[in-house]
Amino acid sequence: MPEHILPYNNKNKAIVNNHSCTPEIYFNNVRLKKGETFIHHAFGYETVCVIVHGSVDIEVKGKIFSSIGNRKSLFEGKPEGVYVPLNTEAKITCLTDSTEIFIGGGVYEKELEAFAILQDDVDKVQYGSDDTKTHRKIFHILGQENKDKTGRLLVSELFTVGAGGWSGFPPHKHDEDRIDENGTIIETHFPEAYHFRFNPGNGFGAQFLYVNEDDFGPVAHIKNGSTILLDKGYHPSVVAPGYEMYYFTILVGKTSKSLVQFFEKQHAYQLKTIPGIMDMVNKFK
Repeated sequence: MPEHILPYNNKNKAIVNNHSCTPEIYFNNVRLKKGETFIHHAFGYETVCVIVHGSVDIEVKGKIFSSIGNRKSLFEGKPEGVYVPLNTEAKITCLTDSTEIFIGGGVYEKELEAFAILQDDVDKVQYGSDDTKTHRKIFHILGQENKDKTGRLLVSELFTVGAGGWSGFPPHKHDEDRIDENGTIIETHFPEAYHFRFNPGNGFGAQFLYVNEDDFGPVAHIKNGSTILLDKGYHPSVVAPGYEMYYFTILVGKTSKSLVQFFEKQHAYQLKTIPGIMDMVNKFK
């Protein structure tokens, strides 16, 4: 079942690392001041270091990726980051007055090559409408654009805006590998983690979770810094009116690089009512 990790000062120590709910997923939130360094090493995971704000140098196996990160704040502009291969150490040095880094990772078996993801490399998808309360912006950091350079790790930033905007809607799941009678893949197994932030910071929202269509599953009251772990079930979320909801999302395929979402049948027709949503669905495949 899902896990809600309440906001806390993690002091640069991993928030999610071989957790019983989602052992496939790694997540750390690192904060540094100018001149400070952090040694990142997540054994067993391929990872990506995403700069929330500020600028850093990241050294991987003697190669320095210089001045990564150009945002003044999380809600201004596109992210940048560096992919760090399996079982590989990275030295992160803060260049600006302060910086914050989200590190997302997934279990993998093969060591690949480090590479930088700059703003021009980040794929943007925007969809929704005022009428459907589904305005959403997605920055794909690790996705189909660079799938040949990574394992089964998908990492994105998602922004939900508007008066009571919904995300993860229509409700969908991706907790098993399934094909239909014609041999078509209808779902792939991808455990997931969300780390939430709000603008302004006193905002809040709700994260739903239910396994079967007739279930009344748990609802988490999410606030700035909440982390949600999802191992199965449908999982839509909603933000309170007057606030922008951000979440850093980490998806790790059990067997596949391609995320295929299965939409709850009684709500699936709404895929036809939300402008541009199929662009989002297809970008994960």
